[in-house]
Amino acid sequence: MENNIVQMVSFLPGSLFWKGTQDSTLPKNEEEIRKCLLKLEKPVWVVQSAGSTGITNEGEMALTPGPVSLIGFTGPLTIDSLGDRSFCKTYNTLFAYYAGAMANGIASVDLVISLGRAGYMASFGAGGLSPDSIETAIVTIKDALPGKPFAFNLLNSPGEPALERKVTELYLKHGIRVIEASAYLTVSSSLVYYRASGLSLGPDNQIEIGNRIIVKLSRKEVARRFLAPPPAEILRQLVEEKRITEQQANLAQQVPVADDVTVEADSGGHTDNRPLVCLVPAMLALRDEFQEKYHYAQLVRVGAGGGIGTPSAALAAFMMGAAYIVTGSVNQACVEANASEHTRKLLAQAEMTDVSMAPAGDMFEMGVRVQVLKRGTMFPMRAQKLYELYTHYESWEAIPTGEREKLETQVFKKGFDSIWNDCEQFFSVRDPKQIERANKNPKDKMALVFRWYLGLSSRWSNTGQPDREMDYQIWCGPAMGAFNDWVRGTTMGDIQNRHVVDVAREILTGCAYLYRLKILNAQGIKFTAGIERYPVV
Repeated sequence: MENNIVQMVSFLPGSLFWKGTQDSTLPKNEEEIRKCLLKLEKPVWVVQSAGSTGITNEGEMALTPGPVSLIGFTGPLTIDSLGDRSFCKTYNTLFAYYAGAMANGIASVDLVISLGRAGYMASFGAGGLSPDSIETAIVTIKDALPGKPFAFNLLNSPGEPALERKVTELYLKHGIRVIEASAYLTVSSSLVYYRASGLSLGPDNQIEIGNRIIVKLSRKEVARRFLAPPPAEILRQLVEEKRITEQQANLAQQVPVADDVTVEADSGGHTDNRPLVCLVPAMLALRDEFQEKYHYAQLVRVGAGGGIGTPSAALAAFMMGAAYIVTGSVNQACVEANASEHTRKLLAQAEMTDVSMAPAGDMFEMGVRVQVLKRGTMFPMRAQKLYELYTHYESWEAIPTGEREKLETQVFKKGFDSIWNDCEQFFSVRDPKQIERANKNPKDKMALVFRWYLGLSSRWSNTGQPDREMDYQIWCGPAMGAFNDWVRGTTMGDIQNRHVVDVAREILTGCAYLYRLKILNAQGIKFTAGIERYPVV
């Protein structure tokens, strides 16, 4: 083997030898070496004979002196061994990986089913959908995935608690046993109801958790609320309302609100743009602090999401101690996602810097922001303008005439009064209290009209509304750009060849490949740049 492909930088002390195939049959070029390293189910032996360094999957270690010295070794490392196996056992998955929800059904029925059939869990993007649409998805997914993993998203709705409760009751009605809680700043009554109503005592007098919660968050003060048992005052209220039993309330005080905490870093959609390398260690330390205090029977797992779109990012997350990883933005560019072809093309062209923050439609009045694609759309600028007008004026009528006309003709493409009629029809079914508040307060009325634009902009992106391309709201994080860099020039560079199962498998396979390289690197063995990178197979 040529020494410029595999090199020993520093010899490890010892006198280990290798017995196996003759040196002349060892891999001699980068392609053969890569194939050897990619046989993840087999060990890798790095050997040296007569000044030549080689690599093989076959043979064995020997203590008897021989002509071939053993200078490096790494054992089998298959993709199902990455992360925490208890995650896989709890959620009946083959891999410590799941596809996070993207609202408005972008994380679609097809996406959830495709991943579920392959042994991966995915969370259906229920946020922003009507209860009827969510119920249809529940029935379809349950029928398609008997005994297979899946989850449903529960999006925080501080302005619409009735909707959050209705969706929670749907999940309980249909026996949805795993939910992914997103955008929560505190623990809601609906979340506690879902959690507590699934608690019981098993035959061995141990607490059985029937309803699992995976929470996505990025702040330690929020994590504290989910690492602790549910608030006692909410439990008392639920007992008084006869929604849970006294026993369930007592059991709830012995378990955390969430089974798993997904540390959400620089992701698409709701995000604080936190760096993953800071967040994961901090959350692990916080988790350990709460475990020492409460001594839970099952340790809360900490996973990583946001910024994960390549094998190296996945490896970084696992090396920091993440129990599992979560992908988001990269799945939206796949054929199974509920996104228009125009949107998927824009995503496939995105660079890491082609993202921006914009006001969130679901928490507009609170000033909450989401990360979106800025390439090929004017949505971020237009949404920001709406928020500035909302904060500066107390009513639509107070906005200068020129600004109002510009909004109606260039942004809304519809008159304010006509939009308000649409809002009345929509919220009379979804949440009539919104209309009541708006009729009493003109600022609230203005906010609902602005939210009309913010809400529809993501739907236009999903359906491919032809006259609204410049208004598309496309949730996206920098992971999308990193993924595009990685797959450029390969089959997955074409959006028609991007499938969620392939993306998941390639990220995990590349992660395991790079993991084995790092183990060998730590033993003083260096490879050429071509070997040190994992290309899409």
